[in-house]
Amino acid sequence: MPMSASAQPLAPAQPTHHDGQMPPLGAKERAGLPNSSFAYIDSQGRRMLPIHDEAHVRNALARFSRVSFEDEAGRDRARMRLLKAARKLGIMPLGFVGVQLRPEQKLPRGTVTFALTDIEASTELLHRLGDGYGPMLNQLRRLLRTAVQRAGGREVDARGDELSAVFERAPSALDAAIAVQRAVGGHAWTDGVELRVRIGIHTGRPTLAETGYIGLAVHTVARVCASAHGGQIVISSAARDALGNSMPQGVGLKSLGTWRLNGLRESMELLQVRAADLLDDFPPPRPVALAVSGQRPSSSSAGSSD
Repeated sequence: MPMSASAQPLAPAQPTHHDGQMPPLGAKERAGLPNSSFAYIDSQGRRMLPIHDEAHVRNALARFSRVSFEDEAGRDRARMRLLKAARKLGIMPLGFVGVQLRPEQKLPRGTVTFALTDIEASTELLHRLGDGYGPMLNQLRRLLRTAVQRAGGREVDARGDELSAVFERAPSALDAAIAVQRAVGGHAWTDGVELRVRIGIHTGRPTLAETGYIGLAVHTVARVCASAHGGQIVISSAARDALGNSMPQGVGLKSLGTWRLNGLRESMELLQVRAADLLDDFPPPRPVALAVSGQRPSSSSAGSSD
């Protein structure tokens, strides 16, 4: 099928590299790149969306929705190649998949609160359940989506064992997270599985681009989630501030101290959500989320705001 003119390579409308300029890709350099350096190659052999370095990956993320693909299969292959390149470079295009699959969905702008969930010991579960892991994951996602929708949130992405959601109000994110833990803990999982989910919550002002949310807030909620243990809800001090006096009855916060999280310049206080029917006894934040191995909290506060 012939490709429309809109499928031809498009010059970026503005610089997309985080340093302000994207290195130009000359014809000679482009010709020297292998096919694997492009997210999309059409049936005529035309190579589009170069992904050989960070600047071009970011540019490809921004331009993806402007390319006319020959068919859905080609678009899916290009999307997967682009996401693989982004992950390899440590780029987190939160919402990219969701925007491509649900372009009509309107995500909130400005100050928002993210909630990110992840399955504890997912690899071990995969080995144990084998083909049964997929149905279990599908059931979990149904529980997660129900909690998010009832709290007024919007799903942003569901990748692997993670599901991310965004809320216009921090109290709604907290309501969803508590509902998730209660639903997961009260569900009768097959094969005697004791499934546990870690949840991180953070409030910030990300940028909403065509490809989804980008910015420091996206990275921060990922680190906050990574710091939590299965069954635990951990929130950032920014989320605590956004909650204000809107804590549900019977729900409190316990300070876990101030920590420097991996990849973030500033230390932040982490807090655990407490309620009578939630698990409460956890080790310190997981080392994988910390900037320095063996780090100790820089704040001695560990009181509860119940």
